[in-house]
Amino acid sequence: MFYWFCWHLCRTVLLFLRRWEVKGAENIPPSGGLVLAANHSSYWDPVVCGCMLNRRIYFMAKADLFRIPVLKAIITAWGTFPVHRETMDREAIRTALGHLKAGRVVGMFPEGTRSKSGELQKPHYGVALMALKGGVPVLPVALIGTKGVFGKVRVRVGKPLALQEYAGKKPSKEALEEISNRVMGEIGTLLKA
Repeated sequence: MFYWFCWHLCRTVLLFLRRWEVKGAENIPPSGGLVLAANHSSYWDPVVCGCMLNRRIYFMAKADLFRIPVLKAIITAWGTFPVHRETMDREAIRTALGHLKAGRVVGMFPEGTRSKSGELQKPHYGVALMALKGGVPVLPVALIGTKGVFGKVRVRVGKPLALQEYAGKKPSKEALEEISNRVMGEIGTLLKA
């Protein structure tokens, strides 16, 4: 209930204050497990990603955010779960895979942190690992103009990447790197569209 109240409120703010525009919404699968992968340059990014979907999205967020009591209560109510980025956080992986197996959307930022310059950074392997272990596609999303409080926000949604050629194989470092670079390449292309 709280999630959808916030969803409606934030969509209204994005529509009237940020004049947001979403292109490629027809590429969003209506059901089934999905990893949403977007570029990350602003605190607005999770809000924008969540508002563009008519499905609830579960984000991984850095564990430090959960040390702030009020913020922890809010983001936990939204379905956000902590990840310790400096280690291979098995609990976060289990949580994400549980959501994917239940047919939910897990939101991730392949860069791992906000880009201060807005330029794409080198991706981490988390998105690729979750997609392969969960057996789900990756939905590349480009977010443009999310920094600040004013100005137009544009969202570009790419076609889901099924990654079927990797199905049934143990994810190698080479495969994870290849998939991660492919996802970032798709996001980069969408940023220029």
